[in-house]
Amino acid sequence: MTVPVATQAGCFITFEGLDGSGKTTVLNFVEQRLRQRHLPILVTREPGGTRIGDEIRQILLKTSHRGMVAKAELLLYAADRAQHVQERILPALRQGRIVLCDRYTDATLAYQGYGRGFDLDWIERLMEFATDGLKPDLTIVLDLDVAEAQARLRRRHAGIGAMGHDRLDAETVEFHERVRRGYLALAQREPQRIKVISAAGTVEETCQAALKLVEDLLRRRRGA
Repeated sequence: MTVPVATQAGCFITFEGLDGSGKTTVLNFVEQRLRQRHLPILVTREPGGTRIGDEIRQILLKTSHRGMVAKAELLLYAADRAQHVQERILPALRQGRIVLCDRYTDATLAYQGYGRGFDLDWIERLMEFATDGLKPDLTIVLDLDVAEAQARLRRRHAGIGAMGHDRLDAETVEFHERVRRGYLALAQREPQRIKVISAAGTVEETCQAALKLVEDLLRRRRGA
């Protein structure tokens, strides 16, 4: 059964982008600012977000699983998302909470669709089934040049394993270029929902730009 977002009392916001783009930092900044206003928040992530999902995450990202075939990868993401929506996201929305999620369906379209080459329409049907049709109210894509994103990852993981700290990080530059182009193409397809922010500036600039998008959405939801 499809569950339209409009029927939910809460608000669903997702954060997307290449690893190294700063999406998790931005999400945490937005969370902190909203909590200062005593707003009800759920922060979660994909893959993961549930006990079952965390186990799926380990399977998906473990570097020793580089032999995983693309179909298995895609279906594991769908399984993780189905559990996540039913166990965490929908209950929080029904409670009137603001859900901030690190990756969601657009990541699958970007990585498995544009990156791996799976048919986008087929992925969308699979995601519709996995999520009962639940779409975010707002998706913030942090856009960054692939070379800079990878340089940031190297700095982040210096001394603890550098690049290749998970299976997808070890993909080729060309793969990540396709993913980046995929995110930008998705934003062109759904400009009302998906907003692109350049992550090339300072952390403060990027965080403030994302916060403004969230505040604008919440203001509209209140009918102001």
